[in-house]
Formats: sequence, structure tokens, C-alpha cells
Amino acid sequence: MARLASFIRQDHRYVLLGTAVVAAIGMRLSSSPRPVLSFMRYAYPVEVVMYALLAAWLVLAAVGLVLKLTRWDTYAEASPLASPAGRRALRIASYVVWAIVAVLVVDRIVMGVATAWNVAVHASSRPANDTLQSILYILYQGRDTFVTGLVTTVELAVIGTLVAFVLALLLVFFRIQTIDRPDNDFVRFWKKVGSGFARAYSLVVRGTPMMVQAMIIYFGVFGLLRATNMSTTQINGIWSTFLAGLVTITLNSTAYMMEVLRGGIESVDKGQAEAARSLGLSQWQAMAKVVFPQGIKYSIPGLSNELVINIKDSSVLSIIGTFDLMFATTTVAGIYYQQFQTSLIAAVIYLVLVLIASWLLGRFAARFDVKSGPVMSSSSSHVTADGHTAAELEE
Repeated sequence: MARLASFIRQDHRYVLLGTAVVAAIGMRLSSSPRPVLSFMRYAYPVEVVMYALLAAWLVLAAVGLVLKLTRWDTYAEASPLASPAGRRALRIASYVVWAIVAVLVVDRIVMGVATAWNVAVHASSRPANDTLQSILYILYQGRDTFVTGLVTTVELAVIGTLVAFVLALLLVFFRIQTIDRPDNDFVRFWKKVGSGFARAYSLVVRGTPMMVQAMIIYFGVFGLLRATNMSTTQINGIWSTFLAGLVTITLNSTAYMMEVLRGGIESVDKGQAEAARSLGLSQWQAMAKVVFPQGIKYSIPGLSNELVINIKDSSVLSIIGTFDLMFATTTVAGIYYQQFQTSLIAAVIYLVLVLIASWLLGRFAARFDVKSGPVMSSSSSHVTADGHTAAELEE
């Protein structure tokens, strides 16, 4: 609110040019047909005055432009529009123009959408002559299908991301393992195996498309279950397309989140681990108590972005029949033979989902005060993830 109040009270340099564009848009809206639910329908004289004020601003902007071109070097001193009183008057008048245009936007666009929605809801068949009414009719008639697909998409993205985070923590621990001098041959062997498996897993998963992975996982498991002489109905009861899609998203996200975590962990100052080891902590204890918590904090932006990616990439799971938002879109499009209009509906829903997820994740990251990069500590004061220094650990 403080920023908004400051913005309103300030004089702006390009107020004439910017508001002229807004005024032109307002005049175009005023010249467009009024929708049925227009509240300006019975206020024609008022709208004429509003149109005249918008036109007057365009004339004033043209005068200002001519003065600027003819007096380029002395415009700030010679033009009355550049004086403090002139700038203040322009600022106040620009707010009047913006208010007029806002009223026209509500009257023509918002009420136009409301009119189209009213027609679409009460129509017995899809309106073929109005694109907006047709889109809203498809949305209203297919609302149950879209809601089912929307819920499935959210479930796949949220559950898959959470489970992938847990698996990524396990794999990144294997991925960054190094041979320690006290390790015996048995521990050395499993460290090499774990590290090699994590590297190979990341290479294979990140090197193949999710759509191909979904087909391999779904049909591969289906084939294995079929080999046990189970019927198709029995297999569908335990291996659904939703479960296959969830497994696909989880395994795919695990590889990417593992690399994000590895980057966050490797960005932690090496002196942190060295200080912990010098205090007698084992390699595992140093990782678990000092390095891992800080690395996870630095990885929060990348980990959060994986949820947004999963919301969008879950659309490829429709290839195996998962009833997500994309599958719902294809289903509704097949009913009305309107691929383009139905795809527009899906695009808007995906966009809203991504915007909501991005806002929530931004709030989440801000709560943890996530910086763009780690703060490098000096050798004299190694700080652990819980805020304790090396000296405090020693005590």
C-alpha cells in the first residue's frame, strides 16, 4: 500500500504518452457495441462526455509531442507541460482518464463476458456464431470432466513432487559419497555401487522423454502382471493409469531434484564440512547435521520449480490414458469437434494453476529467507545449518 500511495503521488515522465495509449483503447471500447448487460446502456450522455475527455487527452498528447519535437533542447524550460504545476495537472488528469477507461473495460469486457456466460448457460445447443459464447458453452457443459481432470493433475503434481523429494534425498546421498580412510572394503564397495547407480539413474531418466517413460512403465508393468495369468480386469484393479502416471512423475522428478539438491549441497562452503569433521563428526554426521540442511535451503527455488514443471508435464500422461486435464480436454473436444476452443480452455486452466503454484512457492521460499546463493563463511567462524558455530559444536 505504501508503494502504491507513493506511485500515485509522484509525477511521471511519460504520463502523456502512456495515458494516450490508454485513452485510445478507451475510445475503441466506447465505439464497440454494448453487451446486453451493459450498465452504460441508459447513460448515453455520460458516455459521450467520457469519449470527449478521452479525445481531448489525445489532442493534448499530440500538442505535447509537437512541442517536444520543435523545442527538443529547451522543452523542459519552455513548455508549460514540463513545469511542476503542469506535471501535477497532467498527473491528476491522467487518473481521470484511467478511471474512465476502467469503467469502459468493466462495461464492455467484463459485462460482455457476463452476457456471453448467461447465453451459454441457458443455450440448448452450442452457439456457432459467437466464439466466446461457444467456448463458455463448452466449459459449462464439460465442467464435470474438466474438474475431474484438474483434480487428477493437481494430485499427480503434488504427490509426485513430494515423494520424489524424499527419494531424491536418498539418491543424492548416494550420489555424493566419497571413499573415507576409515571405510572398510564392504563400505567402500557399497559406496561405489550407490554412487554409480545414482549417476546411471540420473543419466537414463534425464536423457529420455517423460512420455516414453510413461509408456515403458505402464505397459511394462502391465505385461509383467499379464504374465502371471491375471485378467485385464484384475490388472486394472491394481495397476491403474493414475498409479502408472504417479510412478512416472515421481521417478522422473527424482532424477531432476537429485541434481538440484546436488548443486545446492556442492554450493555449501567446503569449510563447513571440514569444520564438522575436525570436531570428530563422521562423514555421515557432517552431511546430515551440517551440509544437507544448508544445501536443501539453497535448493528450494529449484525444487519448487519442479512442482510447476510437473503441473505442465503431466499432460503427456494422457498418452497412457491417465484422466488428467489434458485427457479431459481431448474428451470434451471429441464431443463438440472443437479442438481449438477446447485447447484454449485448457491453456487458461494450466496458466491459472501455474500462477497459483508460483505464488504459493514464492511465499514458501520467502518464509525461509532463501538467498540467490550461499553466504561464504570465513575460516574463523564456520556456521552450521541450525545457526551454531564450530566453536559452539566443540563445546
